[in-house]
Amino acid sequence: TAALSYRLAQKLSDQEMNAISWREVCEEAYADEKSIVDAALADMIAVYERDPACHEYVQPFLYFKGFMALQGQRVSNWLWRRDRRPLALYLQSRMSELFQVDVHPATKIGKGVHIDHASGVVIGETAVIEDNVSIFQNVTLGGTGKDVGDRHPKIRQGALISVGAKVLGNIEIGEGAKVAAGSVVLKDVPAGCTVAGVPAKPVGECPQAAAETMDQSFGEPVSDKR
Repeated sequence: TAALSYRLAQKLSDQEMNAISWREVCEEAYADEKSIVDAALADMIAVYERDPACHEYVQPFLYFKGFMALQGQRVSNWLWRRDRRPLALYLQSRMSELFQVDVHPATKIGKGVHIDHASGVVIGETAVIEDNVSIFQNVTLGGTGKDVGDRHPKIRQGALISVGAKVLGNIEIGEGAKVAAGSVVLKDVPAGCTVAGVPAKPVGECPQAAAETMDQSFGEPVSDKR
C-alpha cells in the first residue's frame, strides 16, 4: 500500500495539491477499504497474464498508464461514495489530463481489469464493469443523449471491448462476450457472442472468456440457433 500510494501521489501532484496531500488521501482510502488494494493486485496480475508486452509484474506499476488511471479511479470512487465529491471530480480531472483516460468517479469497476494502452478511454457515470474485463484504447462506454439516471453500459465478467469500440446506452455486454474493433453497439450482446459493425451485429461466438485471450478476431461462425 505504501508503494502504491507513493507512486499514485507522485503522478497526481500539481500546484493545487502536492504529493504529500494526495498520499494521505490514498492511504486513508486503502486503510478504510482493503478491497481497493486487493483489486490493484488483481489488475496487475491481469496485465501480466494478458499483455504480451508485459514481461514483469512491476511493469504496469511503473510504466502502464492504463493501470495507473484505473488505480486513480478506484480512489476517486471511494471519495465519491463518502460524499467527498469535489475532490473525487478533481481526481477524475487529473487522471484525464495525465493519462487521457476519463472515467467518472461513480463508475463501478470490478477487479482483474485490464485497460490496454488506454489513450482515449471514456466511461460514463452509471457504467458497470465487472471482474476480469479487458478494454482497449479509444473505447467509449457512454450514453445516447441527455437522459439522466441509469444510462450507461453494463460490461459483464470476462468481456472484451476492442480498439475504438463505442458501447452506448443502458445495455449489457454479456459474460465472456467480445465487441470487435471500431464497432458501435446499441443493443444487448448475449454472453459468449462476438459482435462487429456499425451498428454491431453478431458475427461469431467466443469459446472462452474473450478478455483472457485478448483475441480481437471474429472467432467461430454464429450458430444457427443464435
